[in-house]
Amino acid sequence: MRRYWLGLAAASVLSACGGGNPFITTTDDPTDDPTTTIPEALANDLESVDYDPGNQTLTVTGVGLDETPFTATYVRKPALDRNGYEAYAVQDNALTEHSTAYVRQTEGGYAAVVVTGGQFGTYQGGTTYGRTGSFSAPDTDAGAGGIVSYAGTYVGLLNIDGDGGDLLTPAPGTDPSILPGQSAEVTGDAFINADFTQDSEVKGRIYNRRITDLPATAVEDLTLMNTAIASDGSFTGAVNAGGTSVGEYGGVFSGTDAAAVAGSVHATGHIGAFSGNTPPIEEYGVFVLGSCDGASPDPVCNQPDP
Repeated sequence: MRRYWLGLAAASVLSACGGGNPFITTTDDPTDDPTTTIPEALANDLESVDYDPGNQTLTVTGVGLDETPFTATYVRKPALDRNGYEAYAVQDNALTEHSTAYVRQTEGGYAAVVVTGGQFGTYQGGTTYGRTGSFSAPDTDAGAGGIVSYAGTYVGLLNIDGDGGDLLTPAPGTDPSILPGQSAEVTGDAFINADFTQDSEVKGRIYNRRITDLPATAVEDLTLMNTAIASDGSFTGAVNAGGTSVGEYGGVFSGTDAAAVAGSVHATGHIGAFSGNTPPIEEYGVFVLGSCDGASPDPVCNQPDP
């Protein structure tokens, strides 16, 4: 059994017996992904994630006030599920921070995002992603000119409060100025094109974006700018909104013939409706997408033949 601990700037593998396994793999193939570098801007406060989909458990280290990373077991929250991503949350009592997490895995690729709700104007958050099992790039003759498309859904969390529906109820008369909030969610679709020929680049877009609790608010698309794919299937690049650089994204391909891609995004000052916010609007989000050449492609993949 393998346990994957994904750190602030890099992931390391620890072998373990018993207990939960975040992203289970049953092979010791030397092409397995033992380390995935997570840019610090994407990991931020998130120290590690331990996810067991079979037992529906999620353990998170980091994303809290302690300088020494604190580990907490999150509770499964099906009512908060968004866009095919499983939701988990934790709150010790009505006067302490509420924290929301979303996680998903497919075809060996996985990603997780964790953000606290605001309390006294502060938020903590971060993301992680990686793969289990082996990875191989597709044949360079695959698709149109060696390009493979990936499509699916996206979920993100903001440093503004949503409806607070999952918060514990405080005692009557508690001053609202000391109460925590619950991070607002952003949902959307994601589409990525990857060129696995000698050019070896990836680019994409996160679109159809909306804030779950503020559906009338306009939310700009995020463009994942062209960036190189490393030999191990990983990549990092810049995020643009309206032609302006607003952050960073990263990810990794997984499976035979790069069957899936998983990654995350961090963006700041990118939603015009909150242009006057102090601190600026900030978003952490994740995507886990299957290939349009796979067995169950996203409906957007079904395009007419030329």
